[in-house]
Amino acid sequence: MRKEAPDSIKKIAIVGPESTGKSTLAKQLATHYNTVWVPEYARQYCEKLTTPCTWQDEINMFKGQLELEKALLPRANKILICDTTFLTVKIWSDYTFGKSPQEVLDELYRHPYELYLLLDIDLPWQDDPLRDFPHLREYFMNVWHKELQELNAKYSTISGKNSQRLKTSIDFINSYLSEAELV
Repeated sequence: MRKEAPDSIKKIAIVGPESTGKSTLAKQLATHYNTVWVPEYARQYCEKLTTPCTWQDEINMFKGQLELEKALLPRANKILICDTTFLTVKIWSDYTFGKSPQEVLDELYRHPYELYLLLDIDLPWQDDPLRDFPHLREYFMNVWHKELQELNAKYSTISGKNSQRLKTSIDFINSYLSEAELV
């Protein structure tokens, strides 16, 4: 894998509500593009929790996601695939606590991603001890659209079964990379 200068790496975020295949797609895309992917820090963090998530836990997950991304960036080959972003902390904090940590809000515009792939809720729900809201998938899908639009993010909604999601994602990424002269 060829290493690029960290400031030349294009970051692509895989985002969306729970149980939409983000981790699966992130791994597939990293393999396809011969690069690394940043796992969702919150998953490993929450697996260790023995009590409900607190405000401080959200801040810790925000910081952990940024650190993990920073640590993996030098290993990327042209693009870095990010299995979610700390924008998730904003969305969960707004829902759970009615507001977001200021440090998360401050960082939103200073830490952009070139592309966002917003995964649709058209896949069946998969039970998981860390997933909480099967009945709120449509609500959170609408929140994701709103948040990405407020960031003026370049994004595409990715729908369909796994192979179609992968193809649509690759087409969207390749289109961007061609425009950016990175292919």
